[in-house]
Amino acid sequence: MLRWNKFRPKLKQLGVYDRRTLVLILSIGSCQQMMAQNKLPLTDLSAFQEPAANWRIAGGVKADLQQNNLLQTTAGTGILVNLPEKNAHGKDLFSTIQHGDLDLELDYLMAKGSNSGIYLQGRYEIQLLDSWGITAPSASDNGGIYQRWDDSKPEGQQGYDGHAPRQNVSRAPGLWQHMKIAFQAPRFDAAGNKIADAVILKLELNGVTIQENVVLSGPTRGAVQNNEVASGPLRIQGDHGTVAFRNIVINNYSAPKPTLQDIKYSIYKGRFDKQPDFAALKPVASGTAAQLSPNITGLPDNEFLVRYTGTLSVKSAGNYGFNLHTSGGPGQLKINNQTIITPRGWDGNGNIELQPGNYPVEVLYAKNTDWAKASLTLSVKEAGIREFVISDANVPADDPTDPILVTANENTVLRSFMDVRGGKRVVHAISVGGPAKVHYTYDMDNGLPIQVWRGEFLNTTPMWHDRGDGSSRPMGTIQVLTNQPALAIEKLSGKDAAWSADTTGTAYRPTGYALDETGKPTFRYNIYGTAVTDDISVLPENQGIHRTVTVAQPASDLYLRIAVGDSIEQVSPGLYVIGDKSYYVKMDDAKANPIIRNQNGRAELIVPVQAKTGYAVIF
Repeated sequence: MLRWNKFRPKLKQLGVYDRRTLVLILSIGSCQQMMAQNKLPLTDLSAFQEPAANWRIAGGVKADLQQNNLLQTTAGTGILVNLPEKNAHGKDLFSTIQHGDLDLELDYLMAKGSNSGIYLQGRYEIQLLDSWGITAPSASDNGGIYQRWDDSKPEGQQGYDGHAPRQNVSRAPGLWQHMKIAFQAPRFDAAGNKIADAVILKLELNGVTIQENVVLSGPTRGAVQNNEVASGPLRIQGDHGTVAFRNIVINNYSAPKPTLQDIKYSIYKGRFDKQPDFAALKPVASGTAAQLSPNITGLPDNEFLVRYTGTLSVKSAGNYGFNLHTSGGPGQLKINNQTIITPRGWDGNGNIELQPGNYPVEVLYAKNTDWAKASLTLSVKEAGIREFVISDANVPADDPTDPILVTANENTVLRSFMDVRGGKRVVHAISVGGPAKVHYTYDMDNGLPIQVWRGEFLNTTPMWHDRGDGSSRPMGTIQVLTNQPALAIEKLSGKDAAWSADTTGTAYRPTGYALDETGKPTFRYNIYGTAVTDDISVLPENQGIHRTVTVAQPASDLYLRIAVGDSIEQVSPGLYVIGDKSYYVKMDDAKANPIIRNQNGRAELIVPVQAKTGYAVIF
């Protein structure tokens, strides 16, 4: 229980004179937080309006790679599933929450051949479709913004203003996919007239941006109504295909934004490594500005310190986060005489609890790097406010370098360093790409593929710009196969023996790779006195990669490690799902009987080495 008398003097400074006012403020703050961010519980269907019988809650879900629109569920909670009856359309699902501006984040899992969609405000559809393997996606493919429709137009021209994803980064049926949507609702004046269109600020699918700053001129085809509104429900399509959802998080941005006003500035010439005594220091220039900005009169080209003061007007209570970027030197932010961001590098951030009211603000910017362009950006966010730039947006970027991108319109091999997500840098990495837009990276130090990805090939800017650091980066959606590489083949005393973390005693020696007539490589190495060839190709219909490991003289105590994950489950003879439904492994020989074992808290899929072992990585 809060001890009122102890905190009364401080609370009075904040305009709180009695317990009732304090309780009201705390309640309002809690409600704003709850309204701003909402993870749908999915313990039942209470988050939705009058859900039809095709919608249900499950604890687990599994697809079949061979059968359309089939999902098998297990009892439990946490997963929302659409299971329409055979040969019958289900009904759409509407949230009880109404939203304007929002960030939506969720996982979804498609059945084979399935079709669904997410309608923002019930009106603007983001398409969900089993688009696995398609190389040239359209607006009606997974992650596309669906077309608008006009029946009065000629045949074949009724659909318009659809937006295809930049690239297809869809995963296979039965695998969880992750989507993030940043949506800005349409704007209306006091009379209810639309003054600005809705905008998809950003749409990420499986970690890749596929839509950005797309203006929506009106509702897409199939909208709940053809009008536009400031607030509406989230709608999930349920009348087409079988689909599952989980981890649905809505950030609803409805709180009023703070403003920064009464900006004054003073410019001091020279290098400043610490805050001076401003009372004893005369500025070389000073004045007022319409906004916080480095675009002010009298700013020197090189070393200087600028002191800005102003007033921050806060309309709603909350925990406000600030990010300050100052090119060429450190920056500092004070609010209400409290230091929020201390001078440290070019970037800083900090938080402060604020009640409605006006607060004095001080920003310091000390530029001490000659080659940097003068640039200052201050942004602010709160649970109910999407992060926005409160300073001048017309400032130069730090690095205007054009990216150096490598496309793979034919079989392409590129050697570089490769930083694997969650792991160490691979220094002898070879990335292989092709026109099917399914690519992989091979670790020459351990003789195995370490990651695969779908989409575009490589961003080599870190490798070739300026002095470079020798690394390249995949541009599509990445599936890491192992982030702690170890030799693909190991000699074990038994199926439960530990896998070695180094090459000592293995006589491992890579012997390079050979290119076939199409430019596709086959990797070669020697280990434990035998020669190994490792042939990797893209599966038909771009479904993943196929790997064939050929060993000249296989010994009985040699094992091939095929997969490592938090979990491994056999879903049918020869077919395994790795991790949290991250990817599949399918053995060429269903009777090969790989061994699923646990080592150091991780599951491994290993198989005794044969003269030839083949399997597919499906993702």
